[in-house]
Amino acid sequence: MGSTGETHSDRTGGARDRDSEGRARNARPRDGLGRPLPYGTDGVPRQPEGVVRAPEETVVEAQRLLDEGKPFHAHEVFEDAWKSGPDEERELWRGLAQLAVGLTHAARGNLTGGARLLRRGAGAAEAWTAGSGQALPHGIDVESVAAWARELAGDVERTGRPVDAAVRAPRLRGAAAGR
Repeated sequence: MGSTGETHSDRTGGARDRDSEGRARNARPRDGLGRPLPYGTDGVPRQPEGVVRAPEETVVEAQRLLDEGKPFHAHEVFEDAWKSGPDEERELWRGLAQLAVGLTHAARGNLTGGARLLRRGAGAAEAWTAGSGQALPHGIDVESVAAWARELAGDVERTGRPVDAAVRAPRLRGAAAGR
């Protein structure tokens, strides 16, 4: 195996899953919301880790995954941007990753954690926008996305029910971007 982040599993003797560099990394298949499935089950392909994308590619890929109801996977795309992008944009991407994780939790049924992460991500992205003076970084309508996050947080707290991640996915570039 190369340095692609591949994992292998030797389930005998309690051995842990390891990636190609020997780090512990769970190789269990995952569902569309990133929940582990039993070994041998068909799962949703995972996002490759450590991919360096241009900001435009990050936004387009994350939106595609959100639209498909895969916010866990979108969070991984935002996390790559957070870790590989310019230092001055780290908090923007971190906030967007938190929003995606918040939607993941709201869809999985962890409503309290989901609402908390949605609000935290909204606040982080808005703080970055206020500090940077960029109203639409990379075309992202942070104000609309933050409003979406707060509305969703309130909805899950009020209804006490998980949400359909694809139906409730945000529009990163605002309503004008269409669906």
